[in-house]
Order: sequence, then C-alpha cells, then structure tokens
Amino acid sequence: MAAGNVQQPGQAPDGPALSENEREAGADLPDQESPEQVQAVLEARAAELAAVPPAARSGRHLDCLEFLLSGERYALELRYLNQTLPLTEFTPLFCTPPFVLGLTSLRGRIISIIDLRRFFELPSVGLADLNRVMVVADGSMEVGILADSILGVTSVAVADLQPAPSAFTGLREEFLAGVTADRLALLDLRKILADRRIVVHEEVG
Repeated sequence: MAAGNVQQPGQAPDGPALSENEREAGADLPDQESPEQVQAVLEARAAELAAVPPAARSGRHLDCLEFLLSGERYALELRYLNQTLPLTEFTPLFCTPPFVLGLTSLRGRIISIIDLRRFFELPSVGLADLNRVMVVADGSMEVGILADSILGVTSVAVADLQPAPSAFTGLREEFLAGVTADRLALLDLRKILADRRIVVHEEVG
C-alpha cells in the first residue's frame, strides 16, 4: 500500500479535475475558506498566470506557496498544488511510519496525509486549529502535506537559490531544491513524491 495515496498510480481521481493553470494557481488561502471561495481564488490566480508567457513563469522565477513547518519557512511550486484545506477529520493508520498522519476523504477520493515535520525529524509544535493540508500531485501520486500555517503565494528567483546551509541536515537537505538568502527553503516535490520511503509495504489491519 502506498502511504502517499490508496489510489492506484494513473487512476483518474473522482470529482472535477483542475486544469493545468488551476493546478499551478495555488492561493493565499485563509483557514476558513469555503470550497466555493477556494475555487474562486484558484481560478483568479490561474487567470493571472495564464496572462504570463510560460517561459517567463518557468524561467527565472518560480511561483510558489510559502508555509511554516516547526517555525521555519518552506515553499513548494504551485504547479504541484491542487488545493489547500483545513485539517478536520482524519483516520489514523496502523502499521505505517510515524510521519503518516492518516487518511482523509476529498470529494470521494481517499488522500493520505504526510507530516513532513516527522519525515524530516523536525521538532513538533503540536496540532492546532490553524493546521492546513496542502494537496499536491505529480500525475501518478497525490498526497496531503501538513503545514503549521500557510503564509501565501511568493515568487522565487531561480538564480537566488543556493545549496542548503549546514543547519539543513539529513532528509531535509536531500529533498530541498535550494534555499534563498532569507532562508526560504524550496522543497523538491517531485523527488519527495517519488521516494520509496513514503511507500508502506505492510498490510494495514
């Protein structure tokens, strides 16, 4: 069983699919957004991105969603983001690594929630009402990534990305695309989603 998703690779998800621009869109989403408000923000952001030539978007700058993990600033590229949602009900799983928080249902799809704080062995600040889940996908794998809070959309200059400093050790360093001068750490989402360590081989009882 894949910890990232119980859905088989390549299987079409239930519910309305987002367009490429909508998946790239992301948003600065407050915690109390309704599904209709979330979709409206995604569509508005998609329209903004559509007005910018693809080469300009994927060349010198990357559109990213910035969020907090254990008090540190991280970012992921909007092209991997399907949506964000508040952490409400989820079902814990047995026989899974500690970083697999559990399962939640999203428009008929079962999504696994990954706690990167535990995966990266960061200090945990505990769950709170402000916890958000960022649903990300790369075409074959779809997971929910837990964030302490979402800070908003930002643009990261590729030329500004530097190798991770010595403070970013272990798995964090392995799964970072780079760190900016103001210590914003950009995650390599494609590498995370492809890593076999998030695949569970044990049967869930």
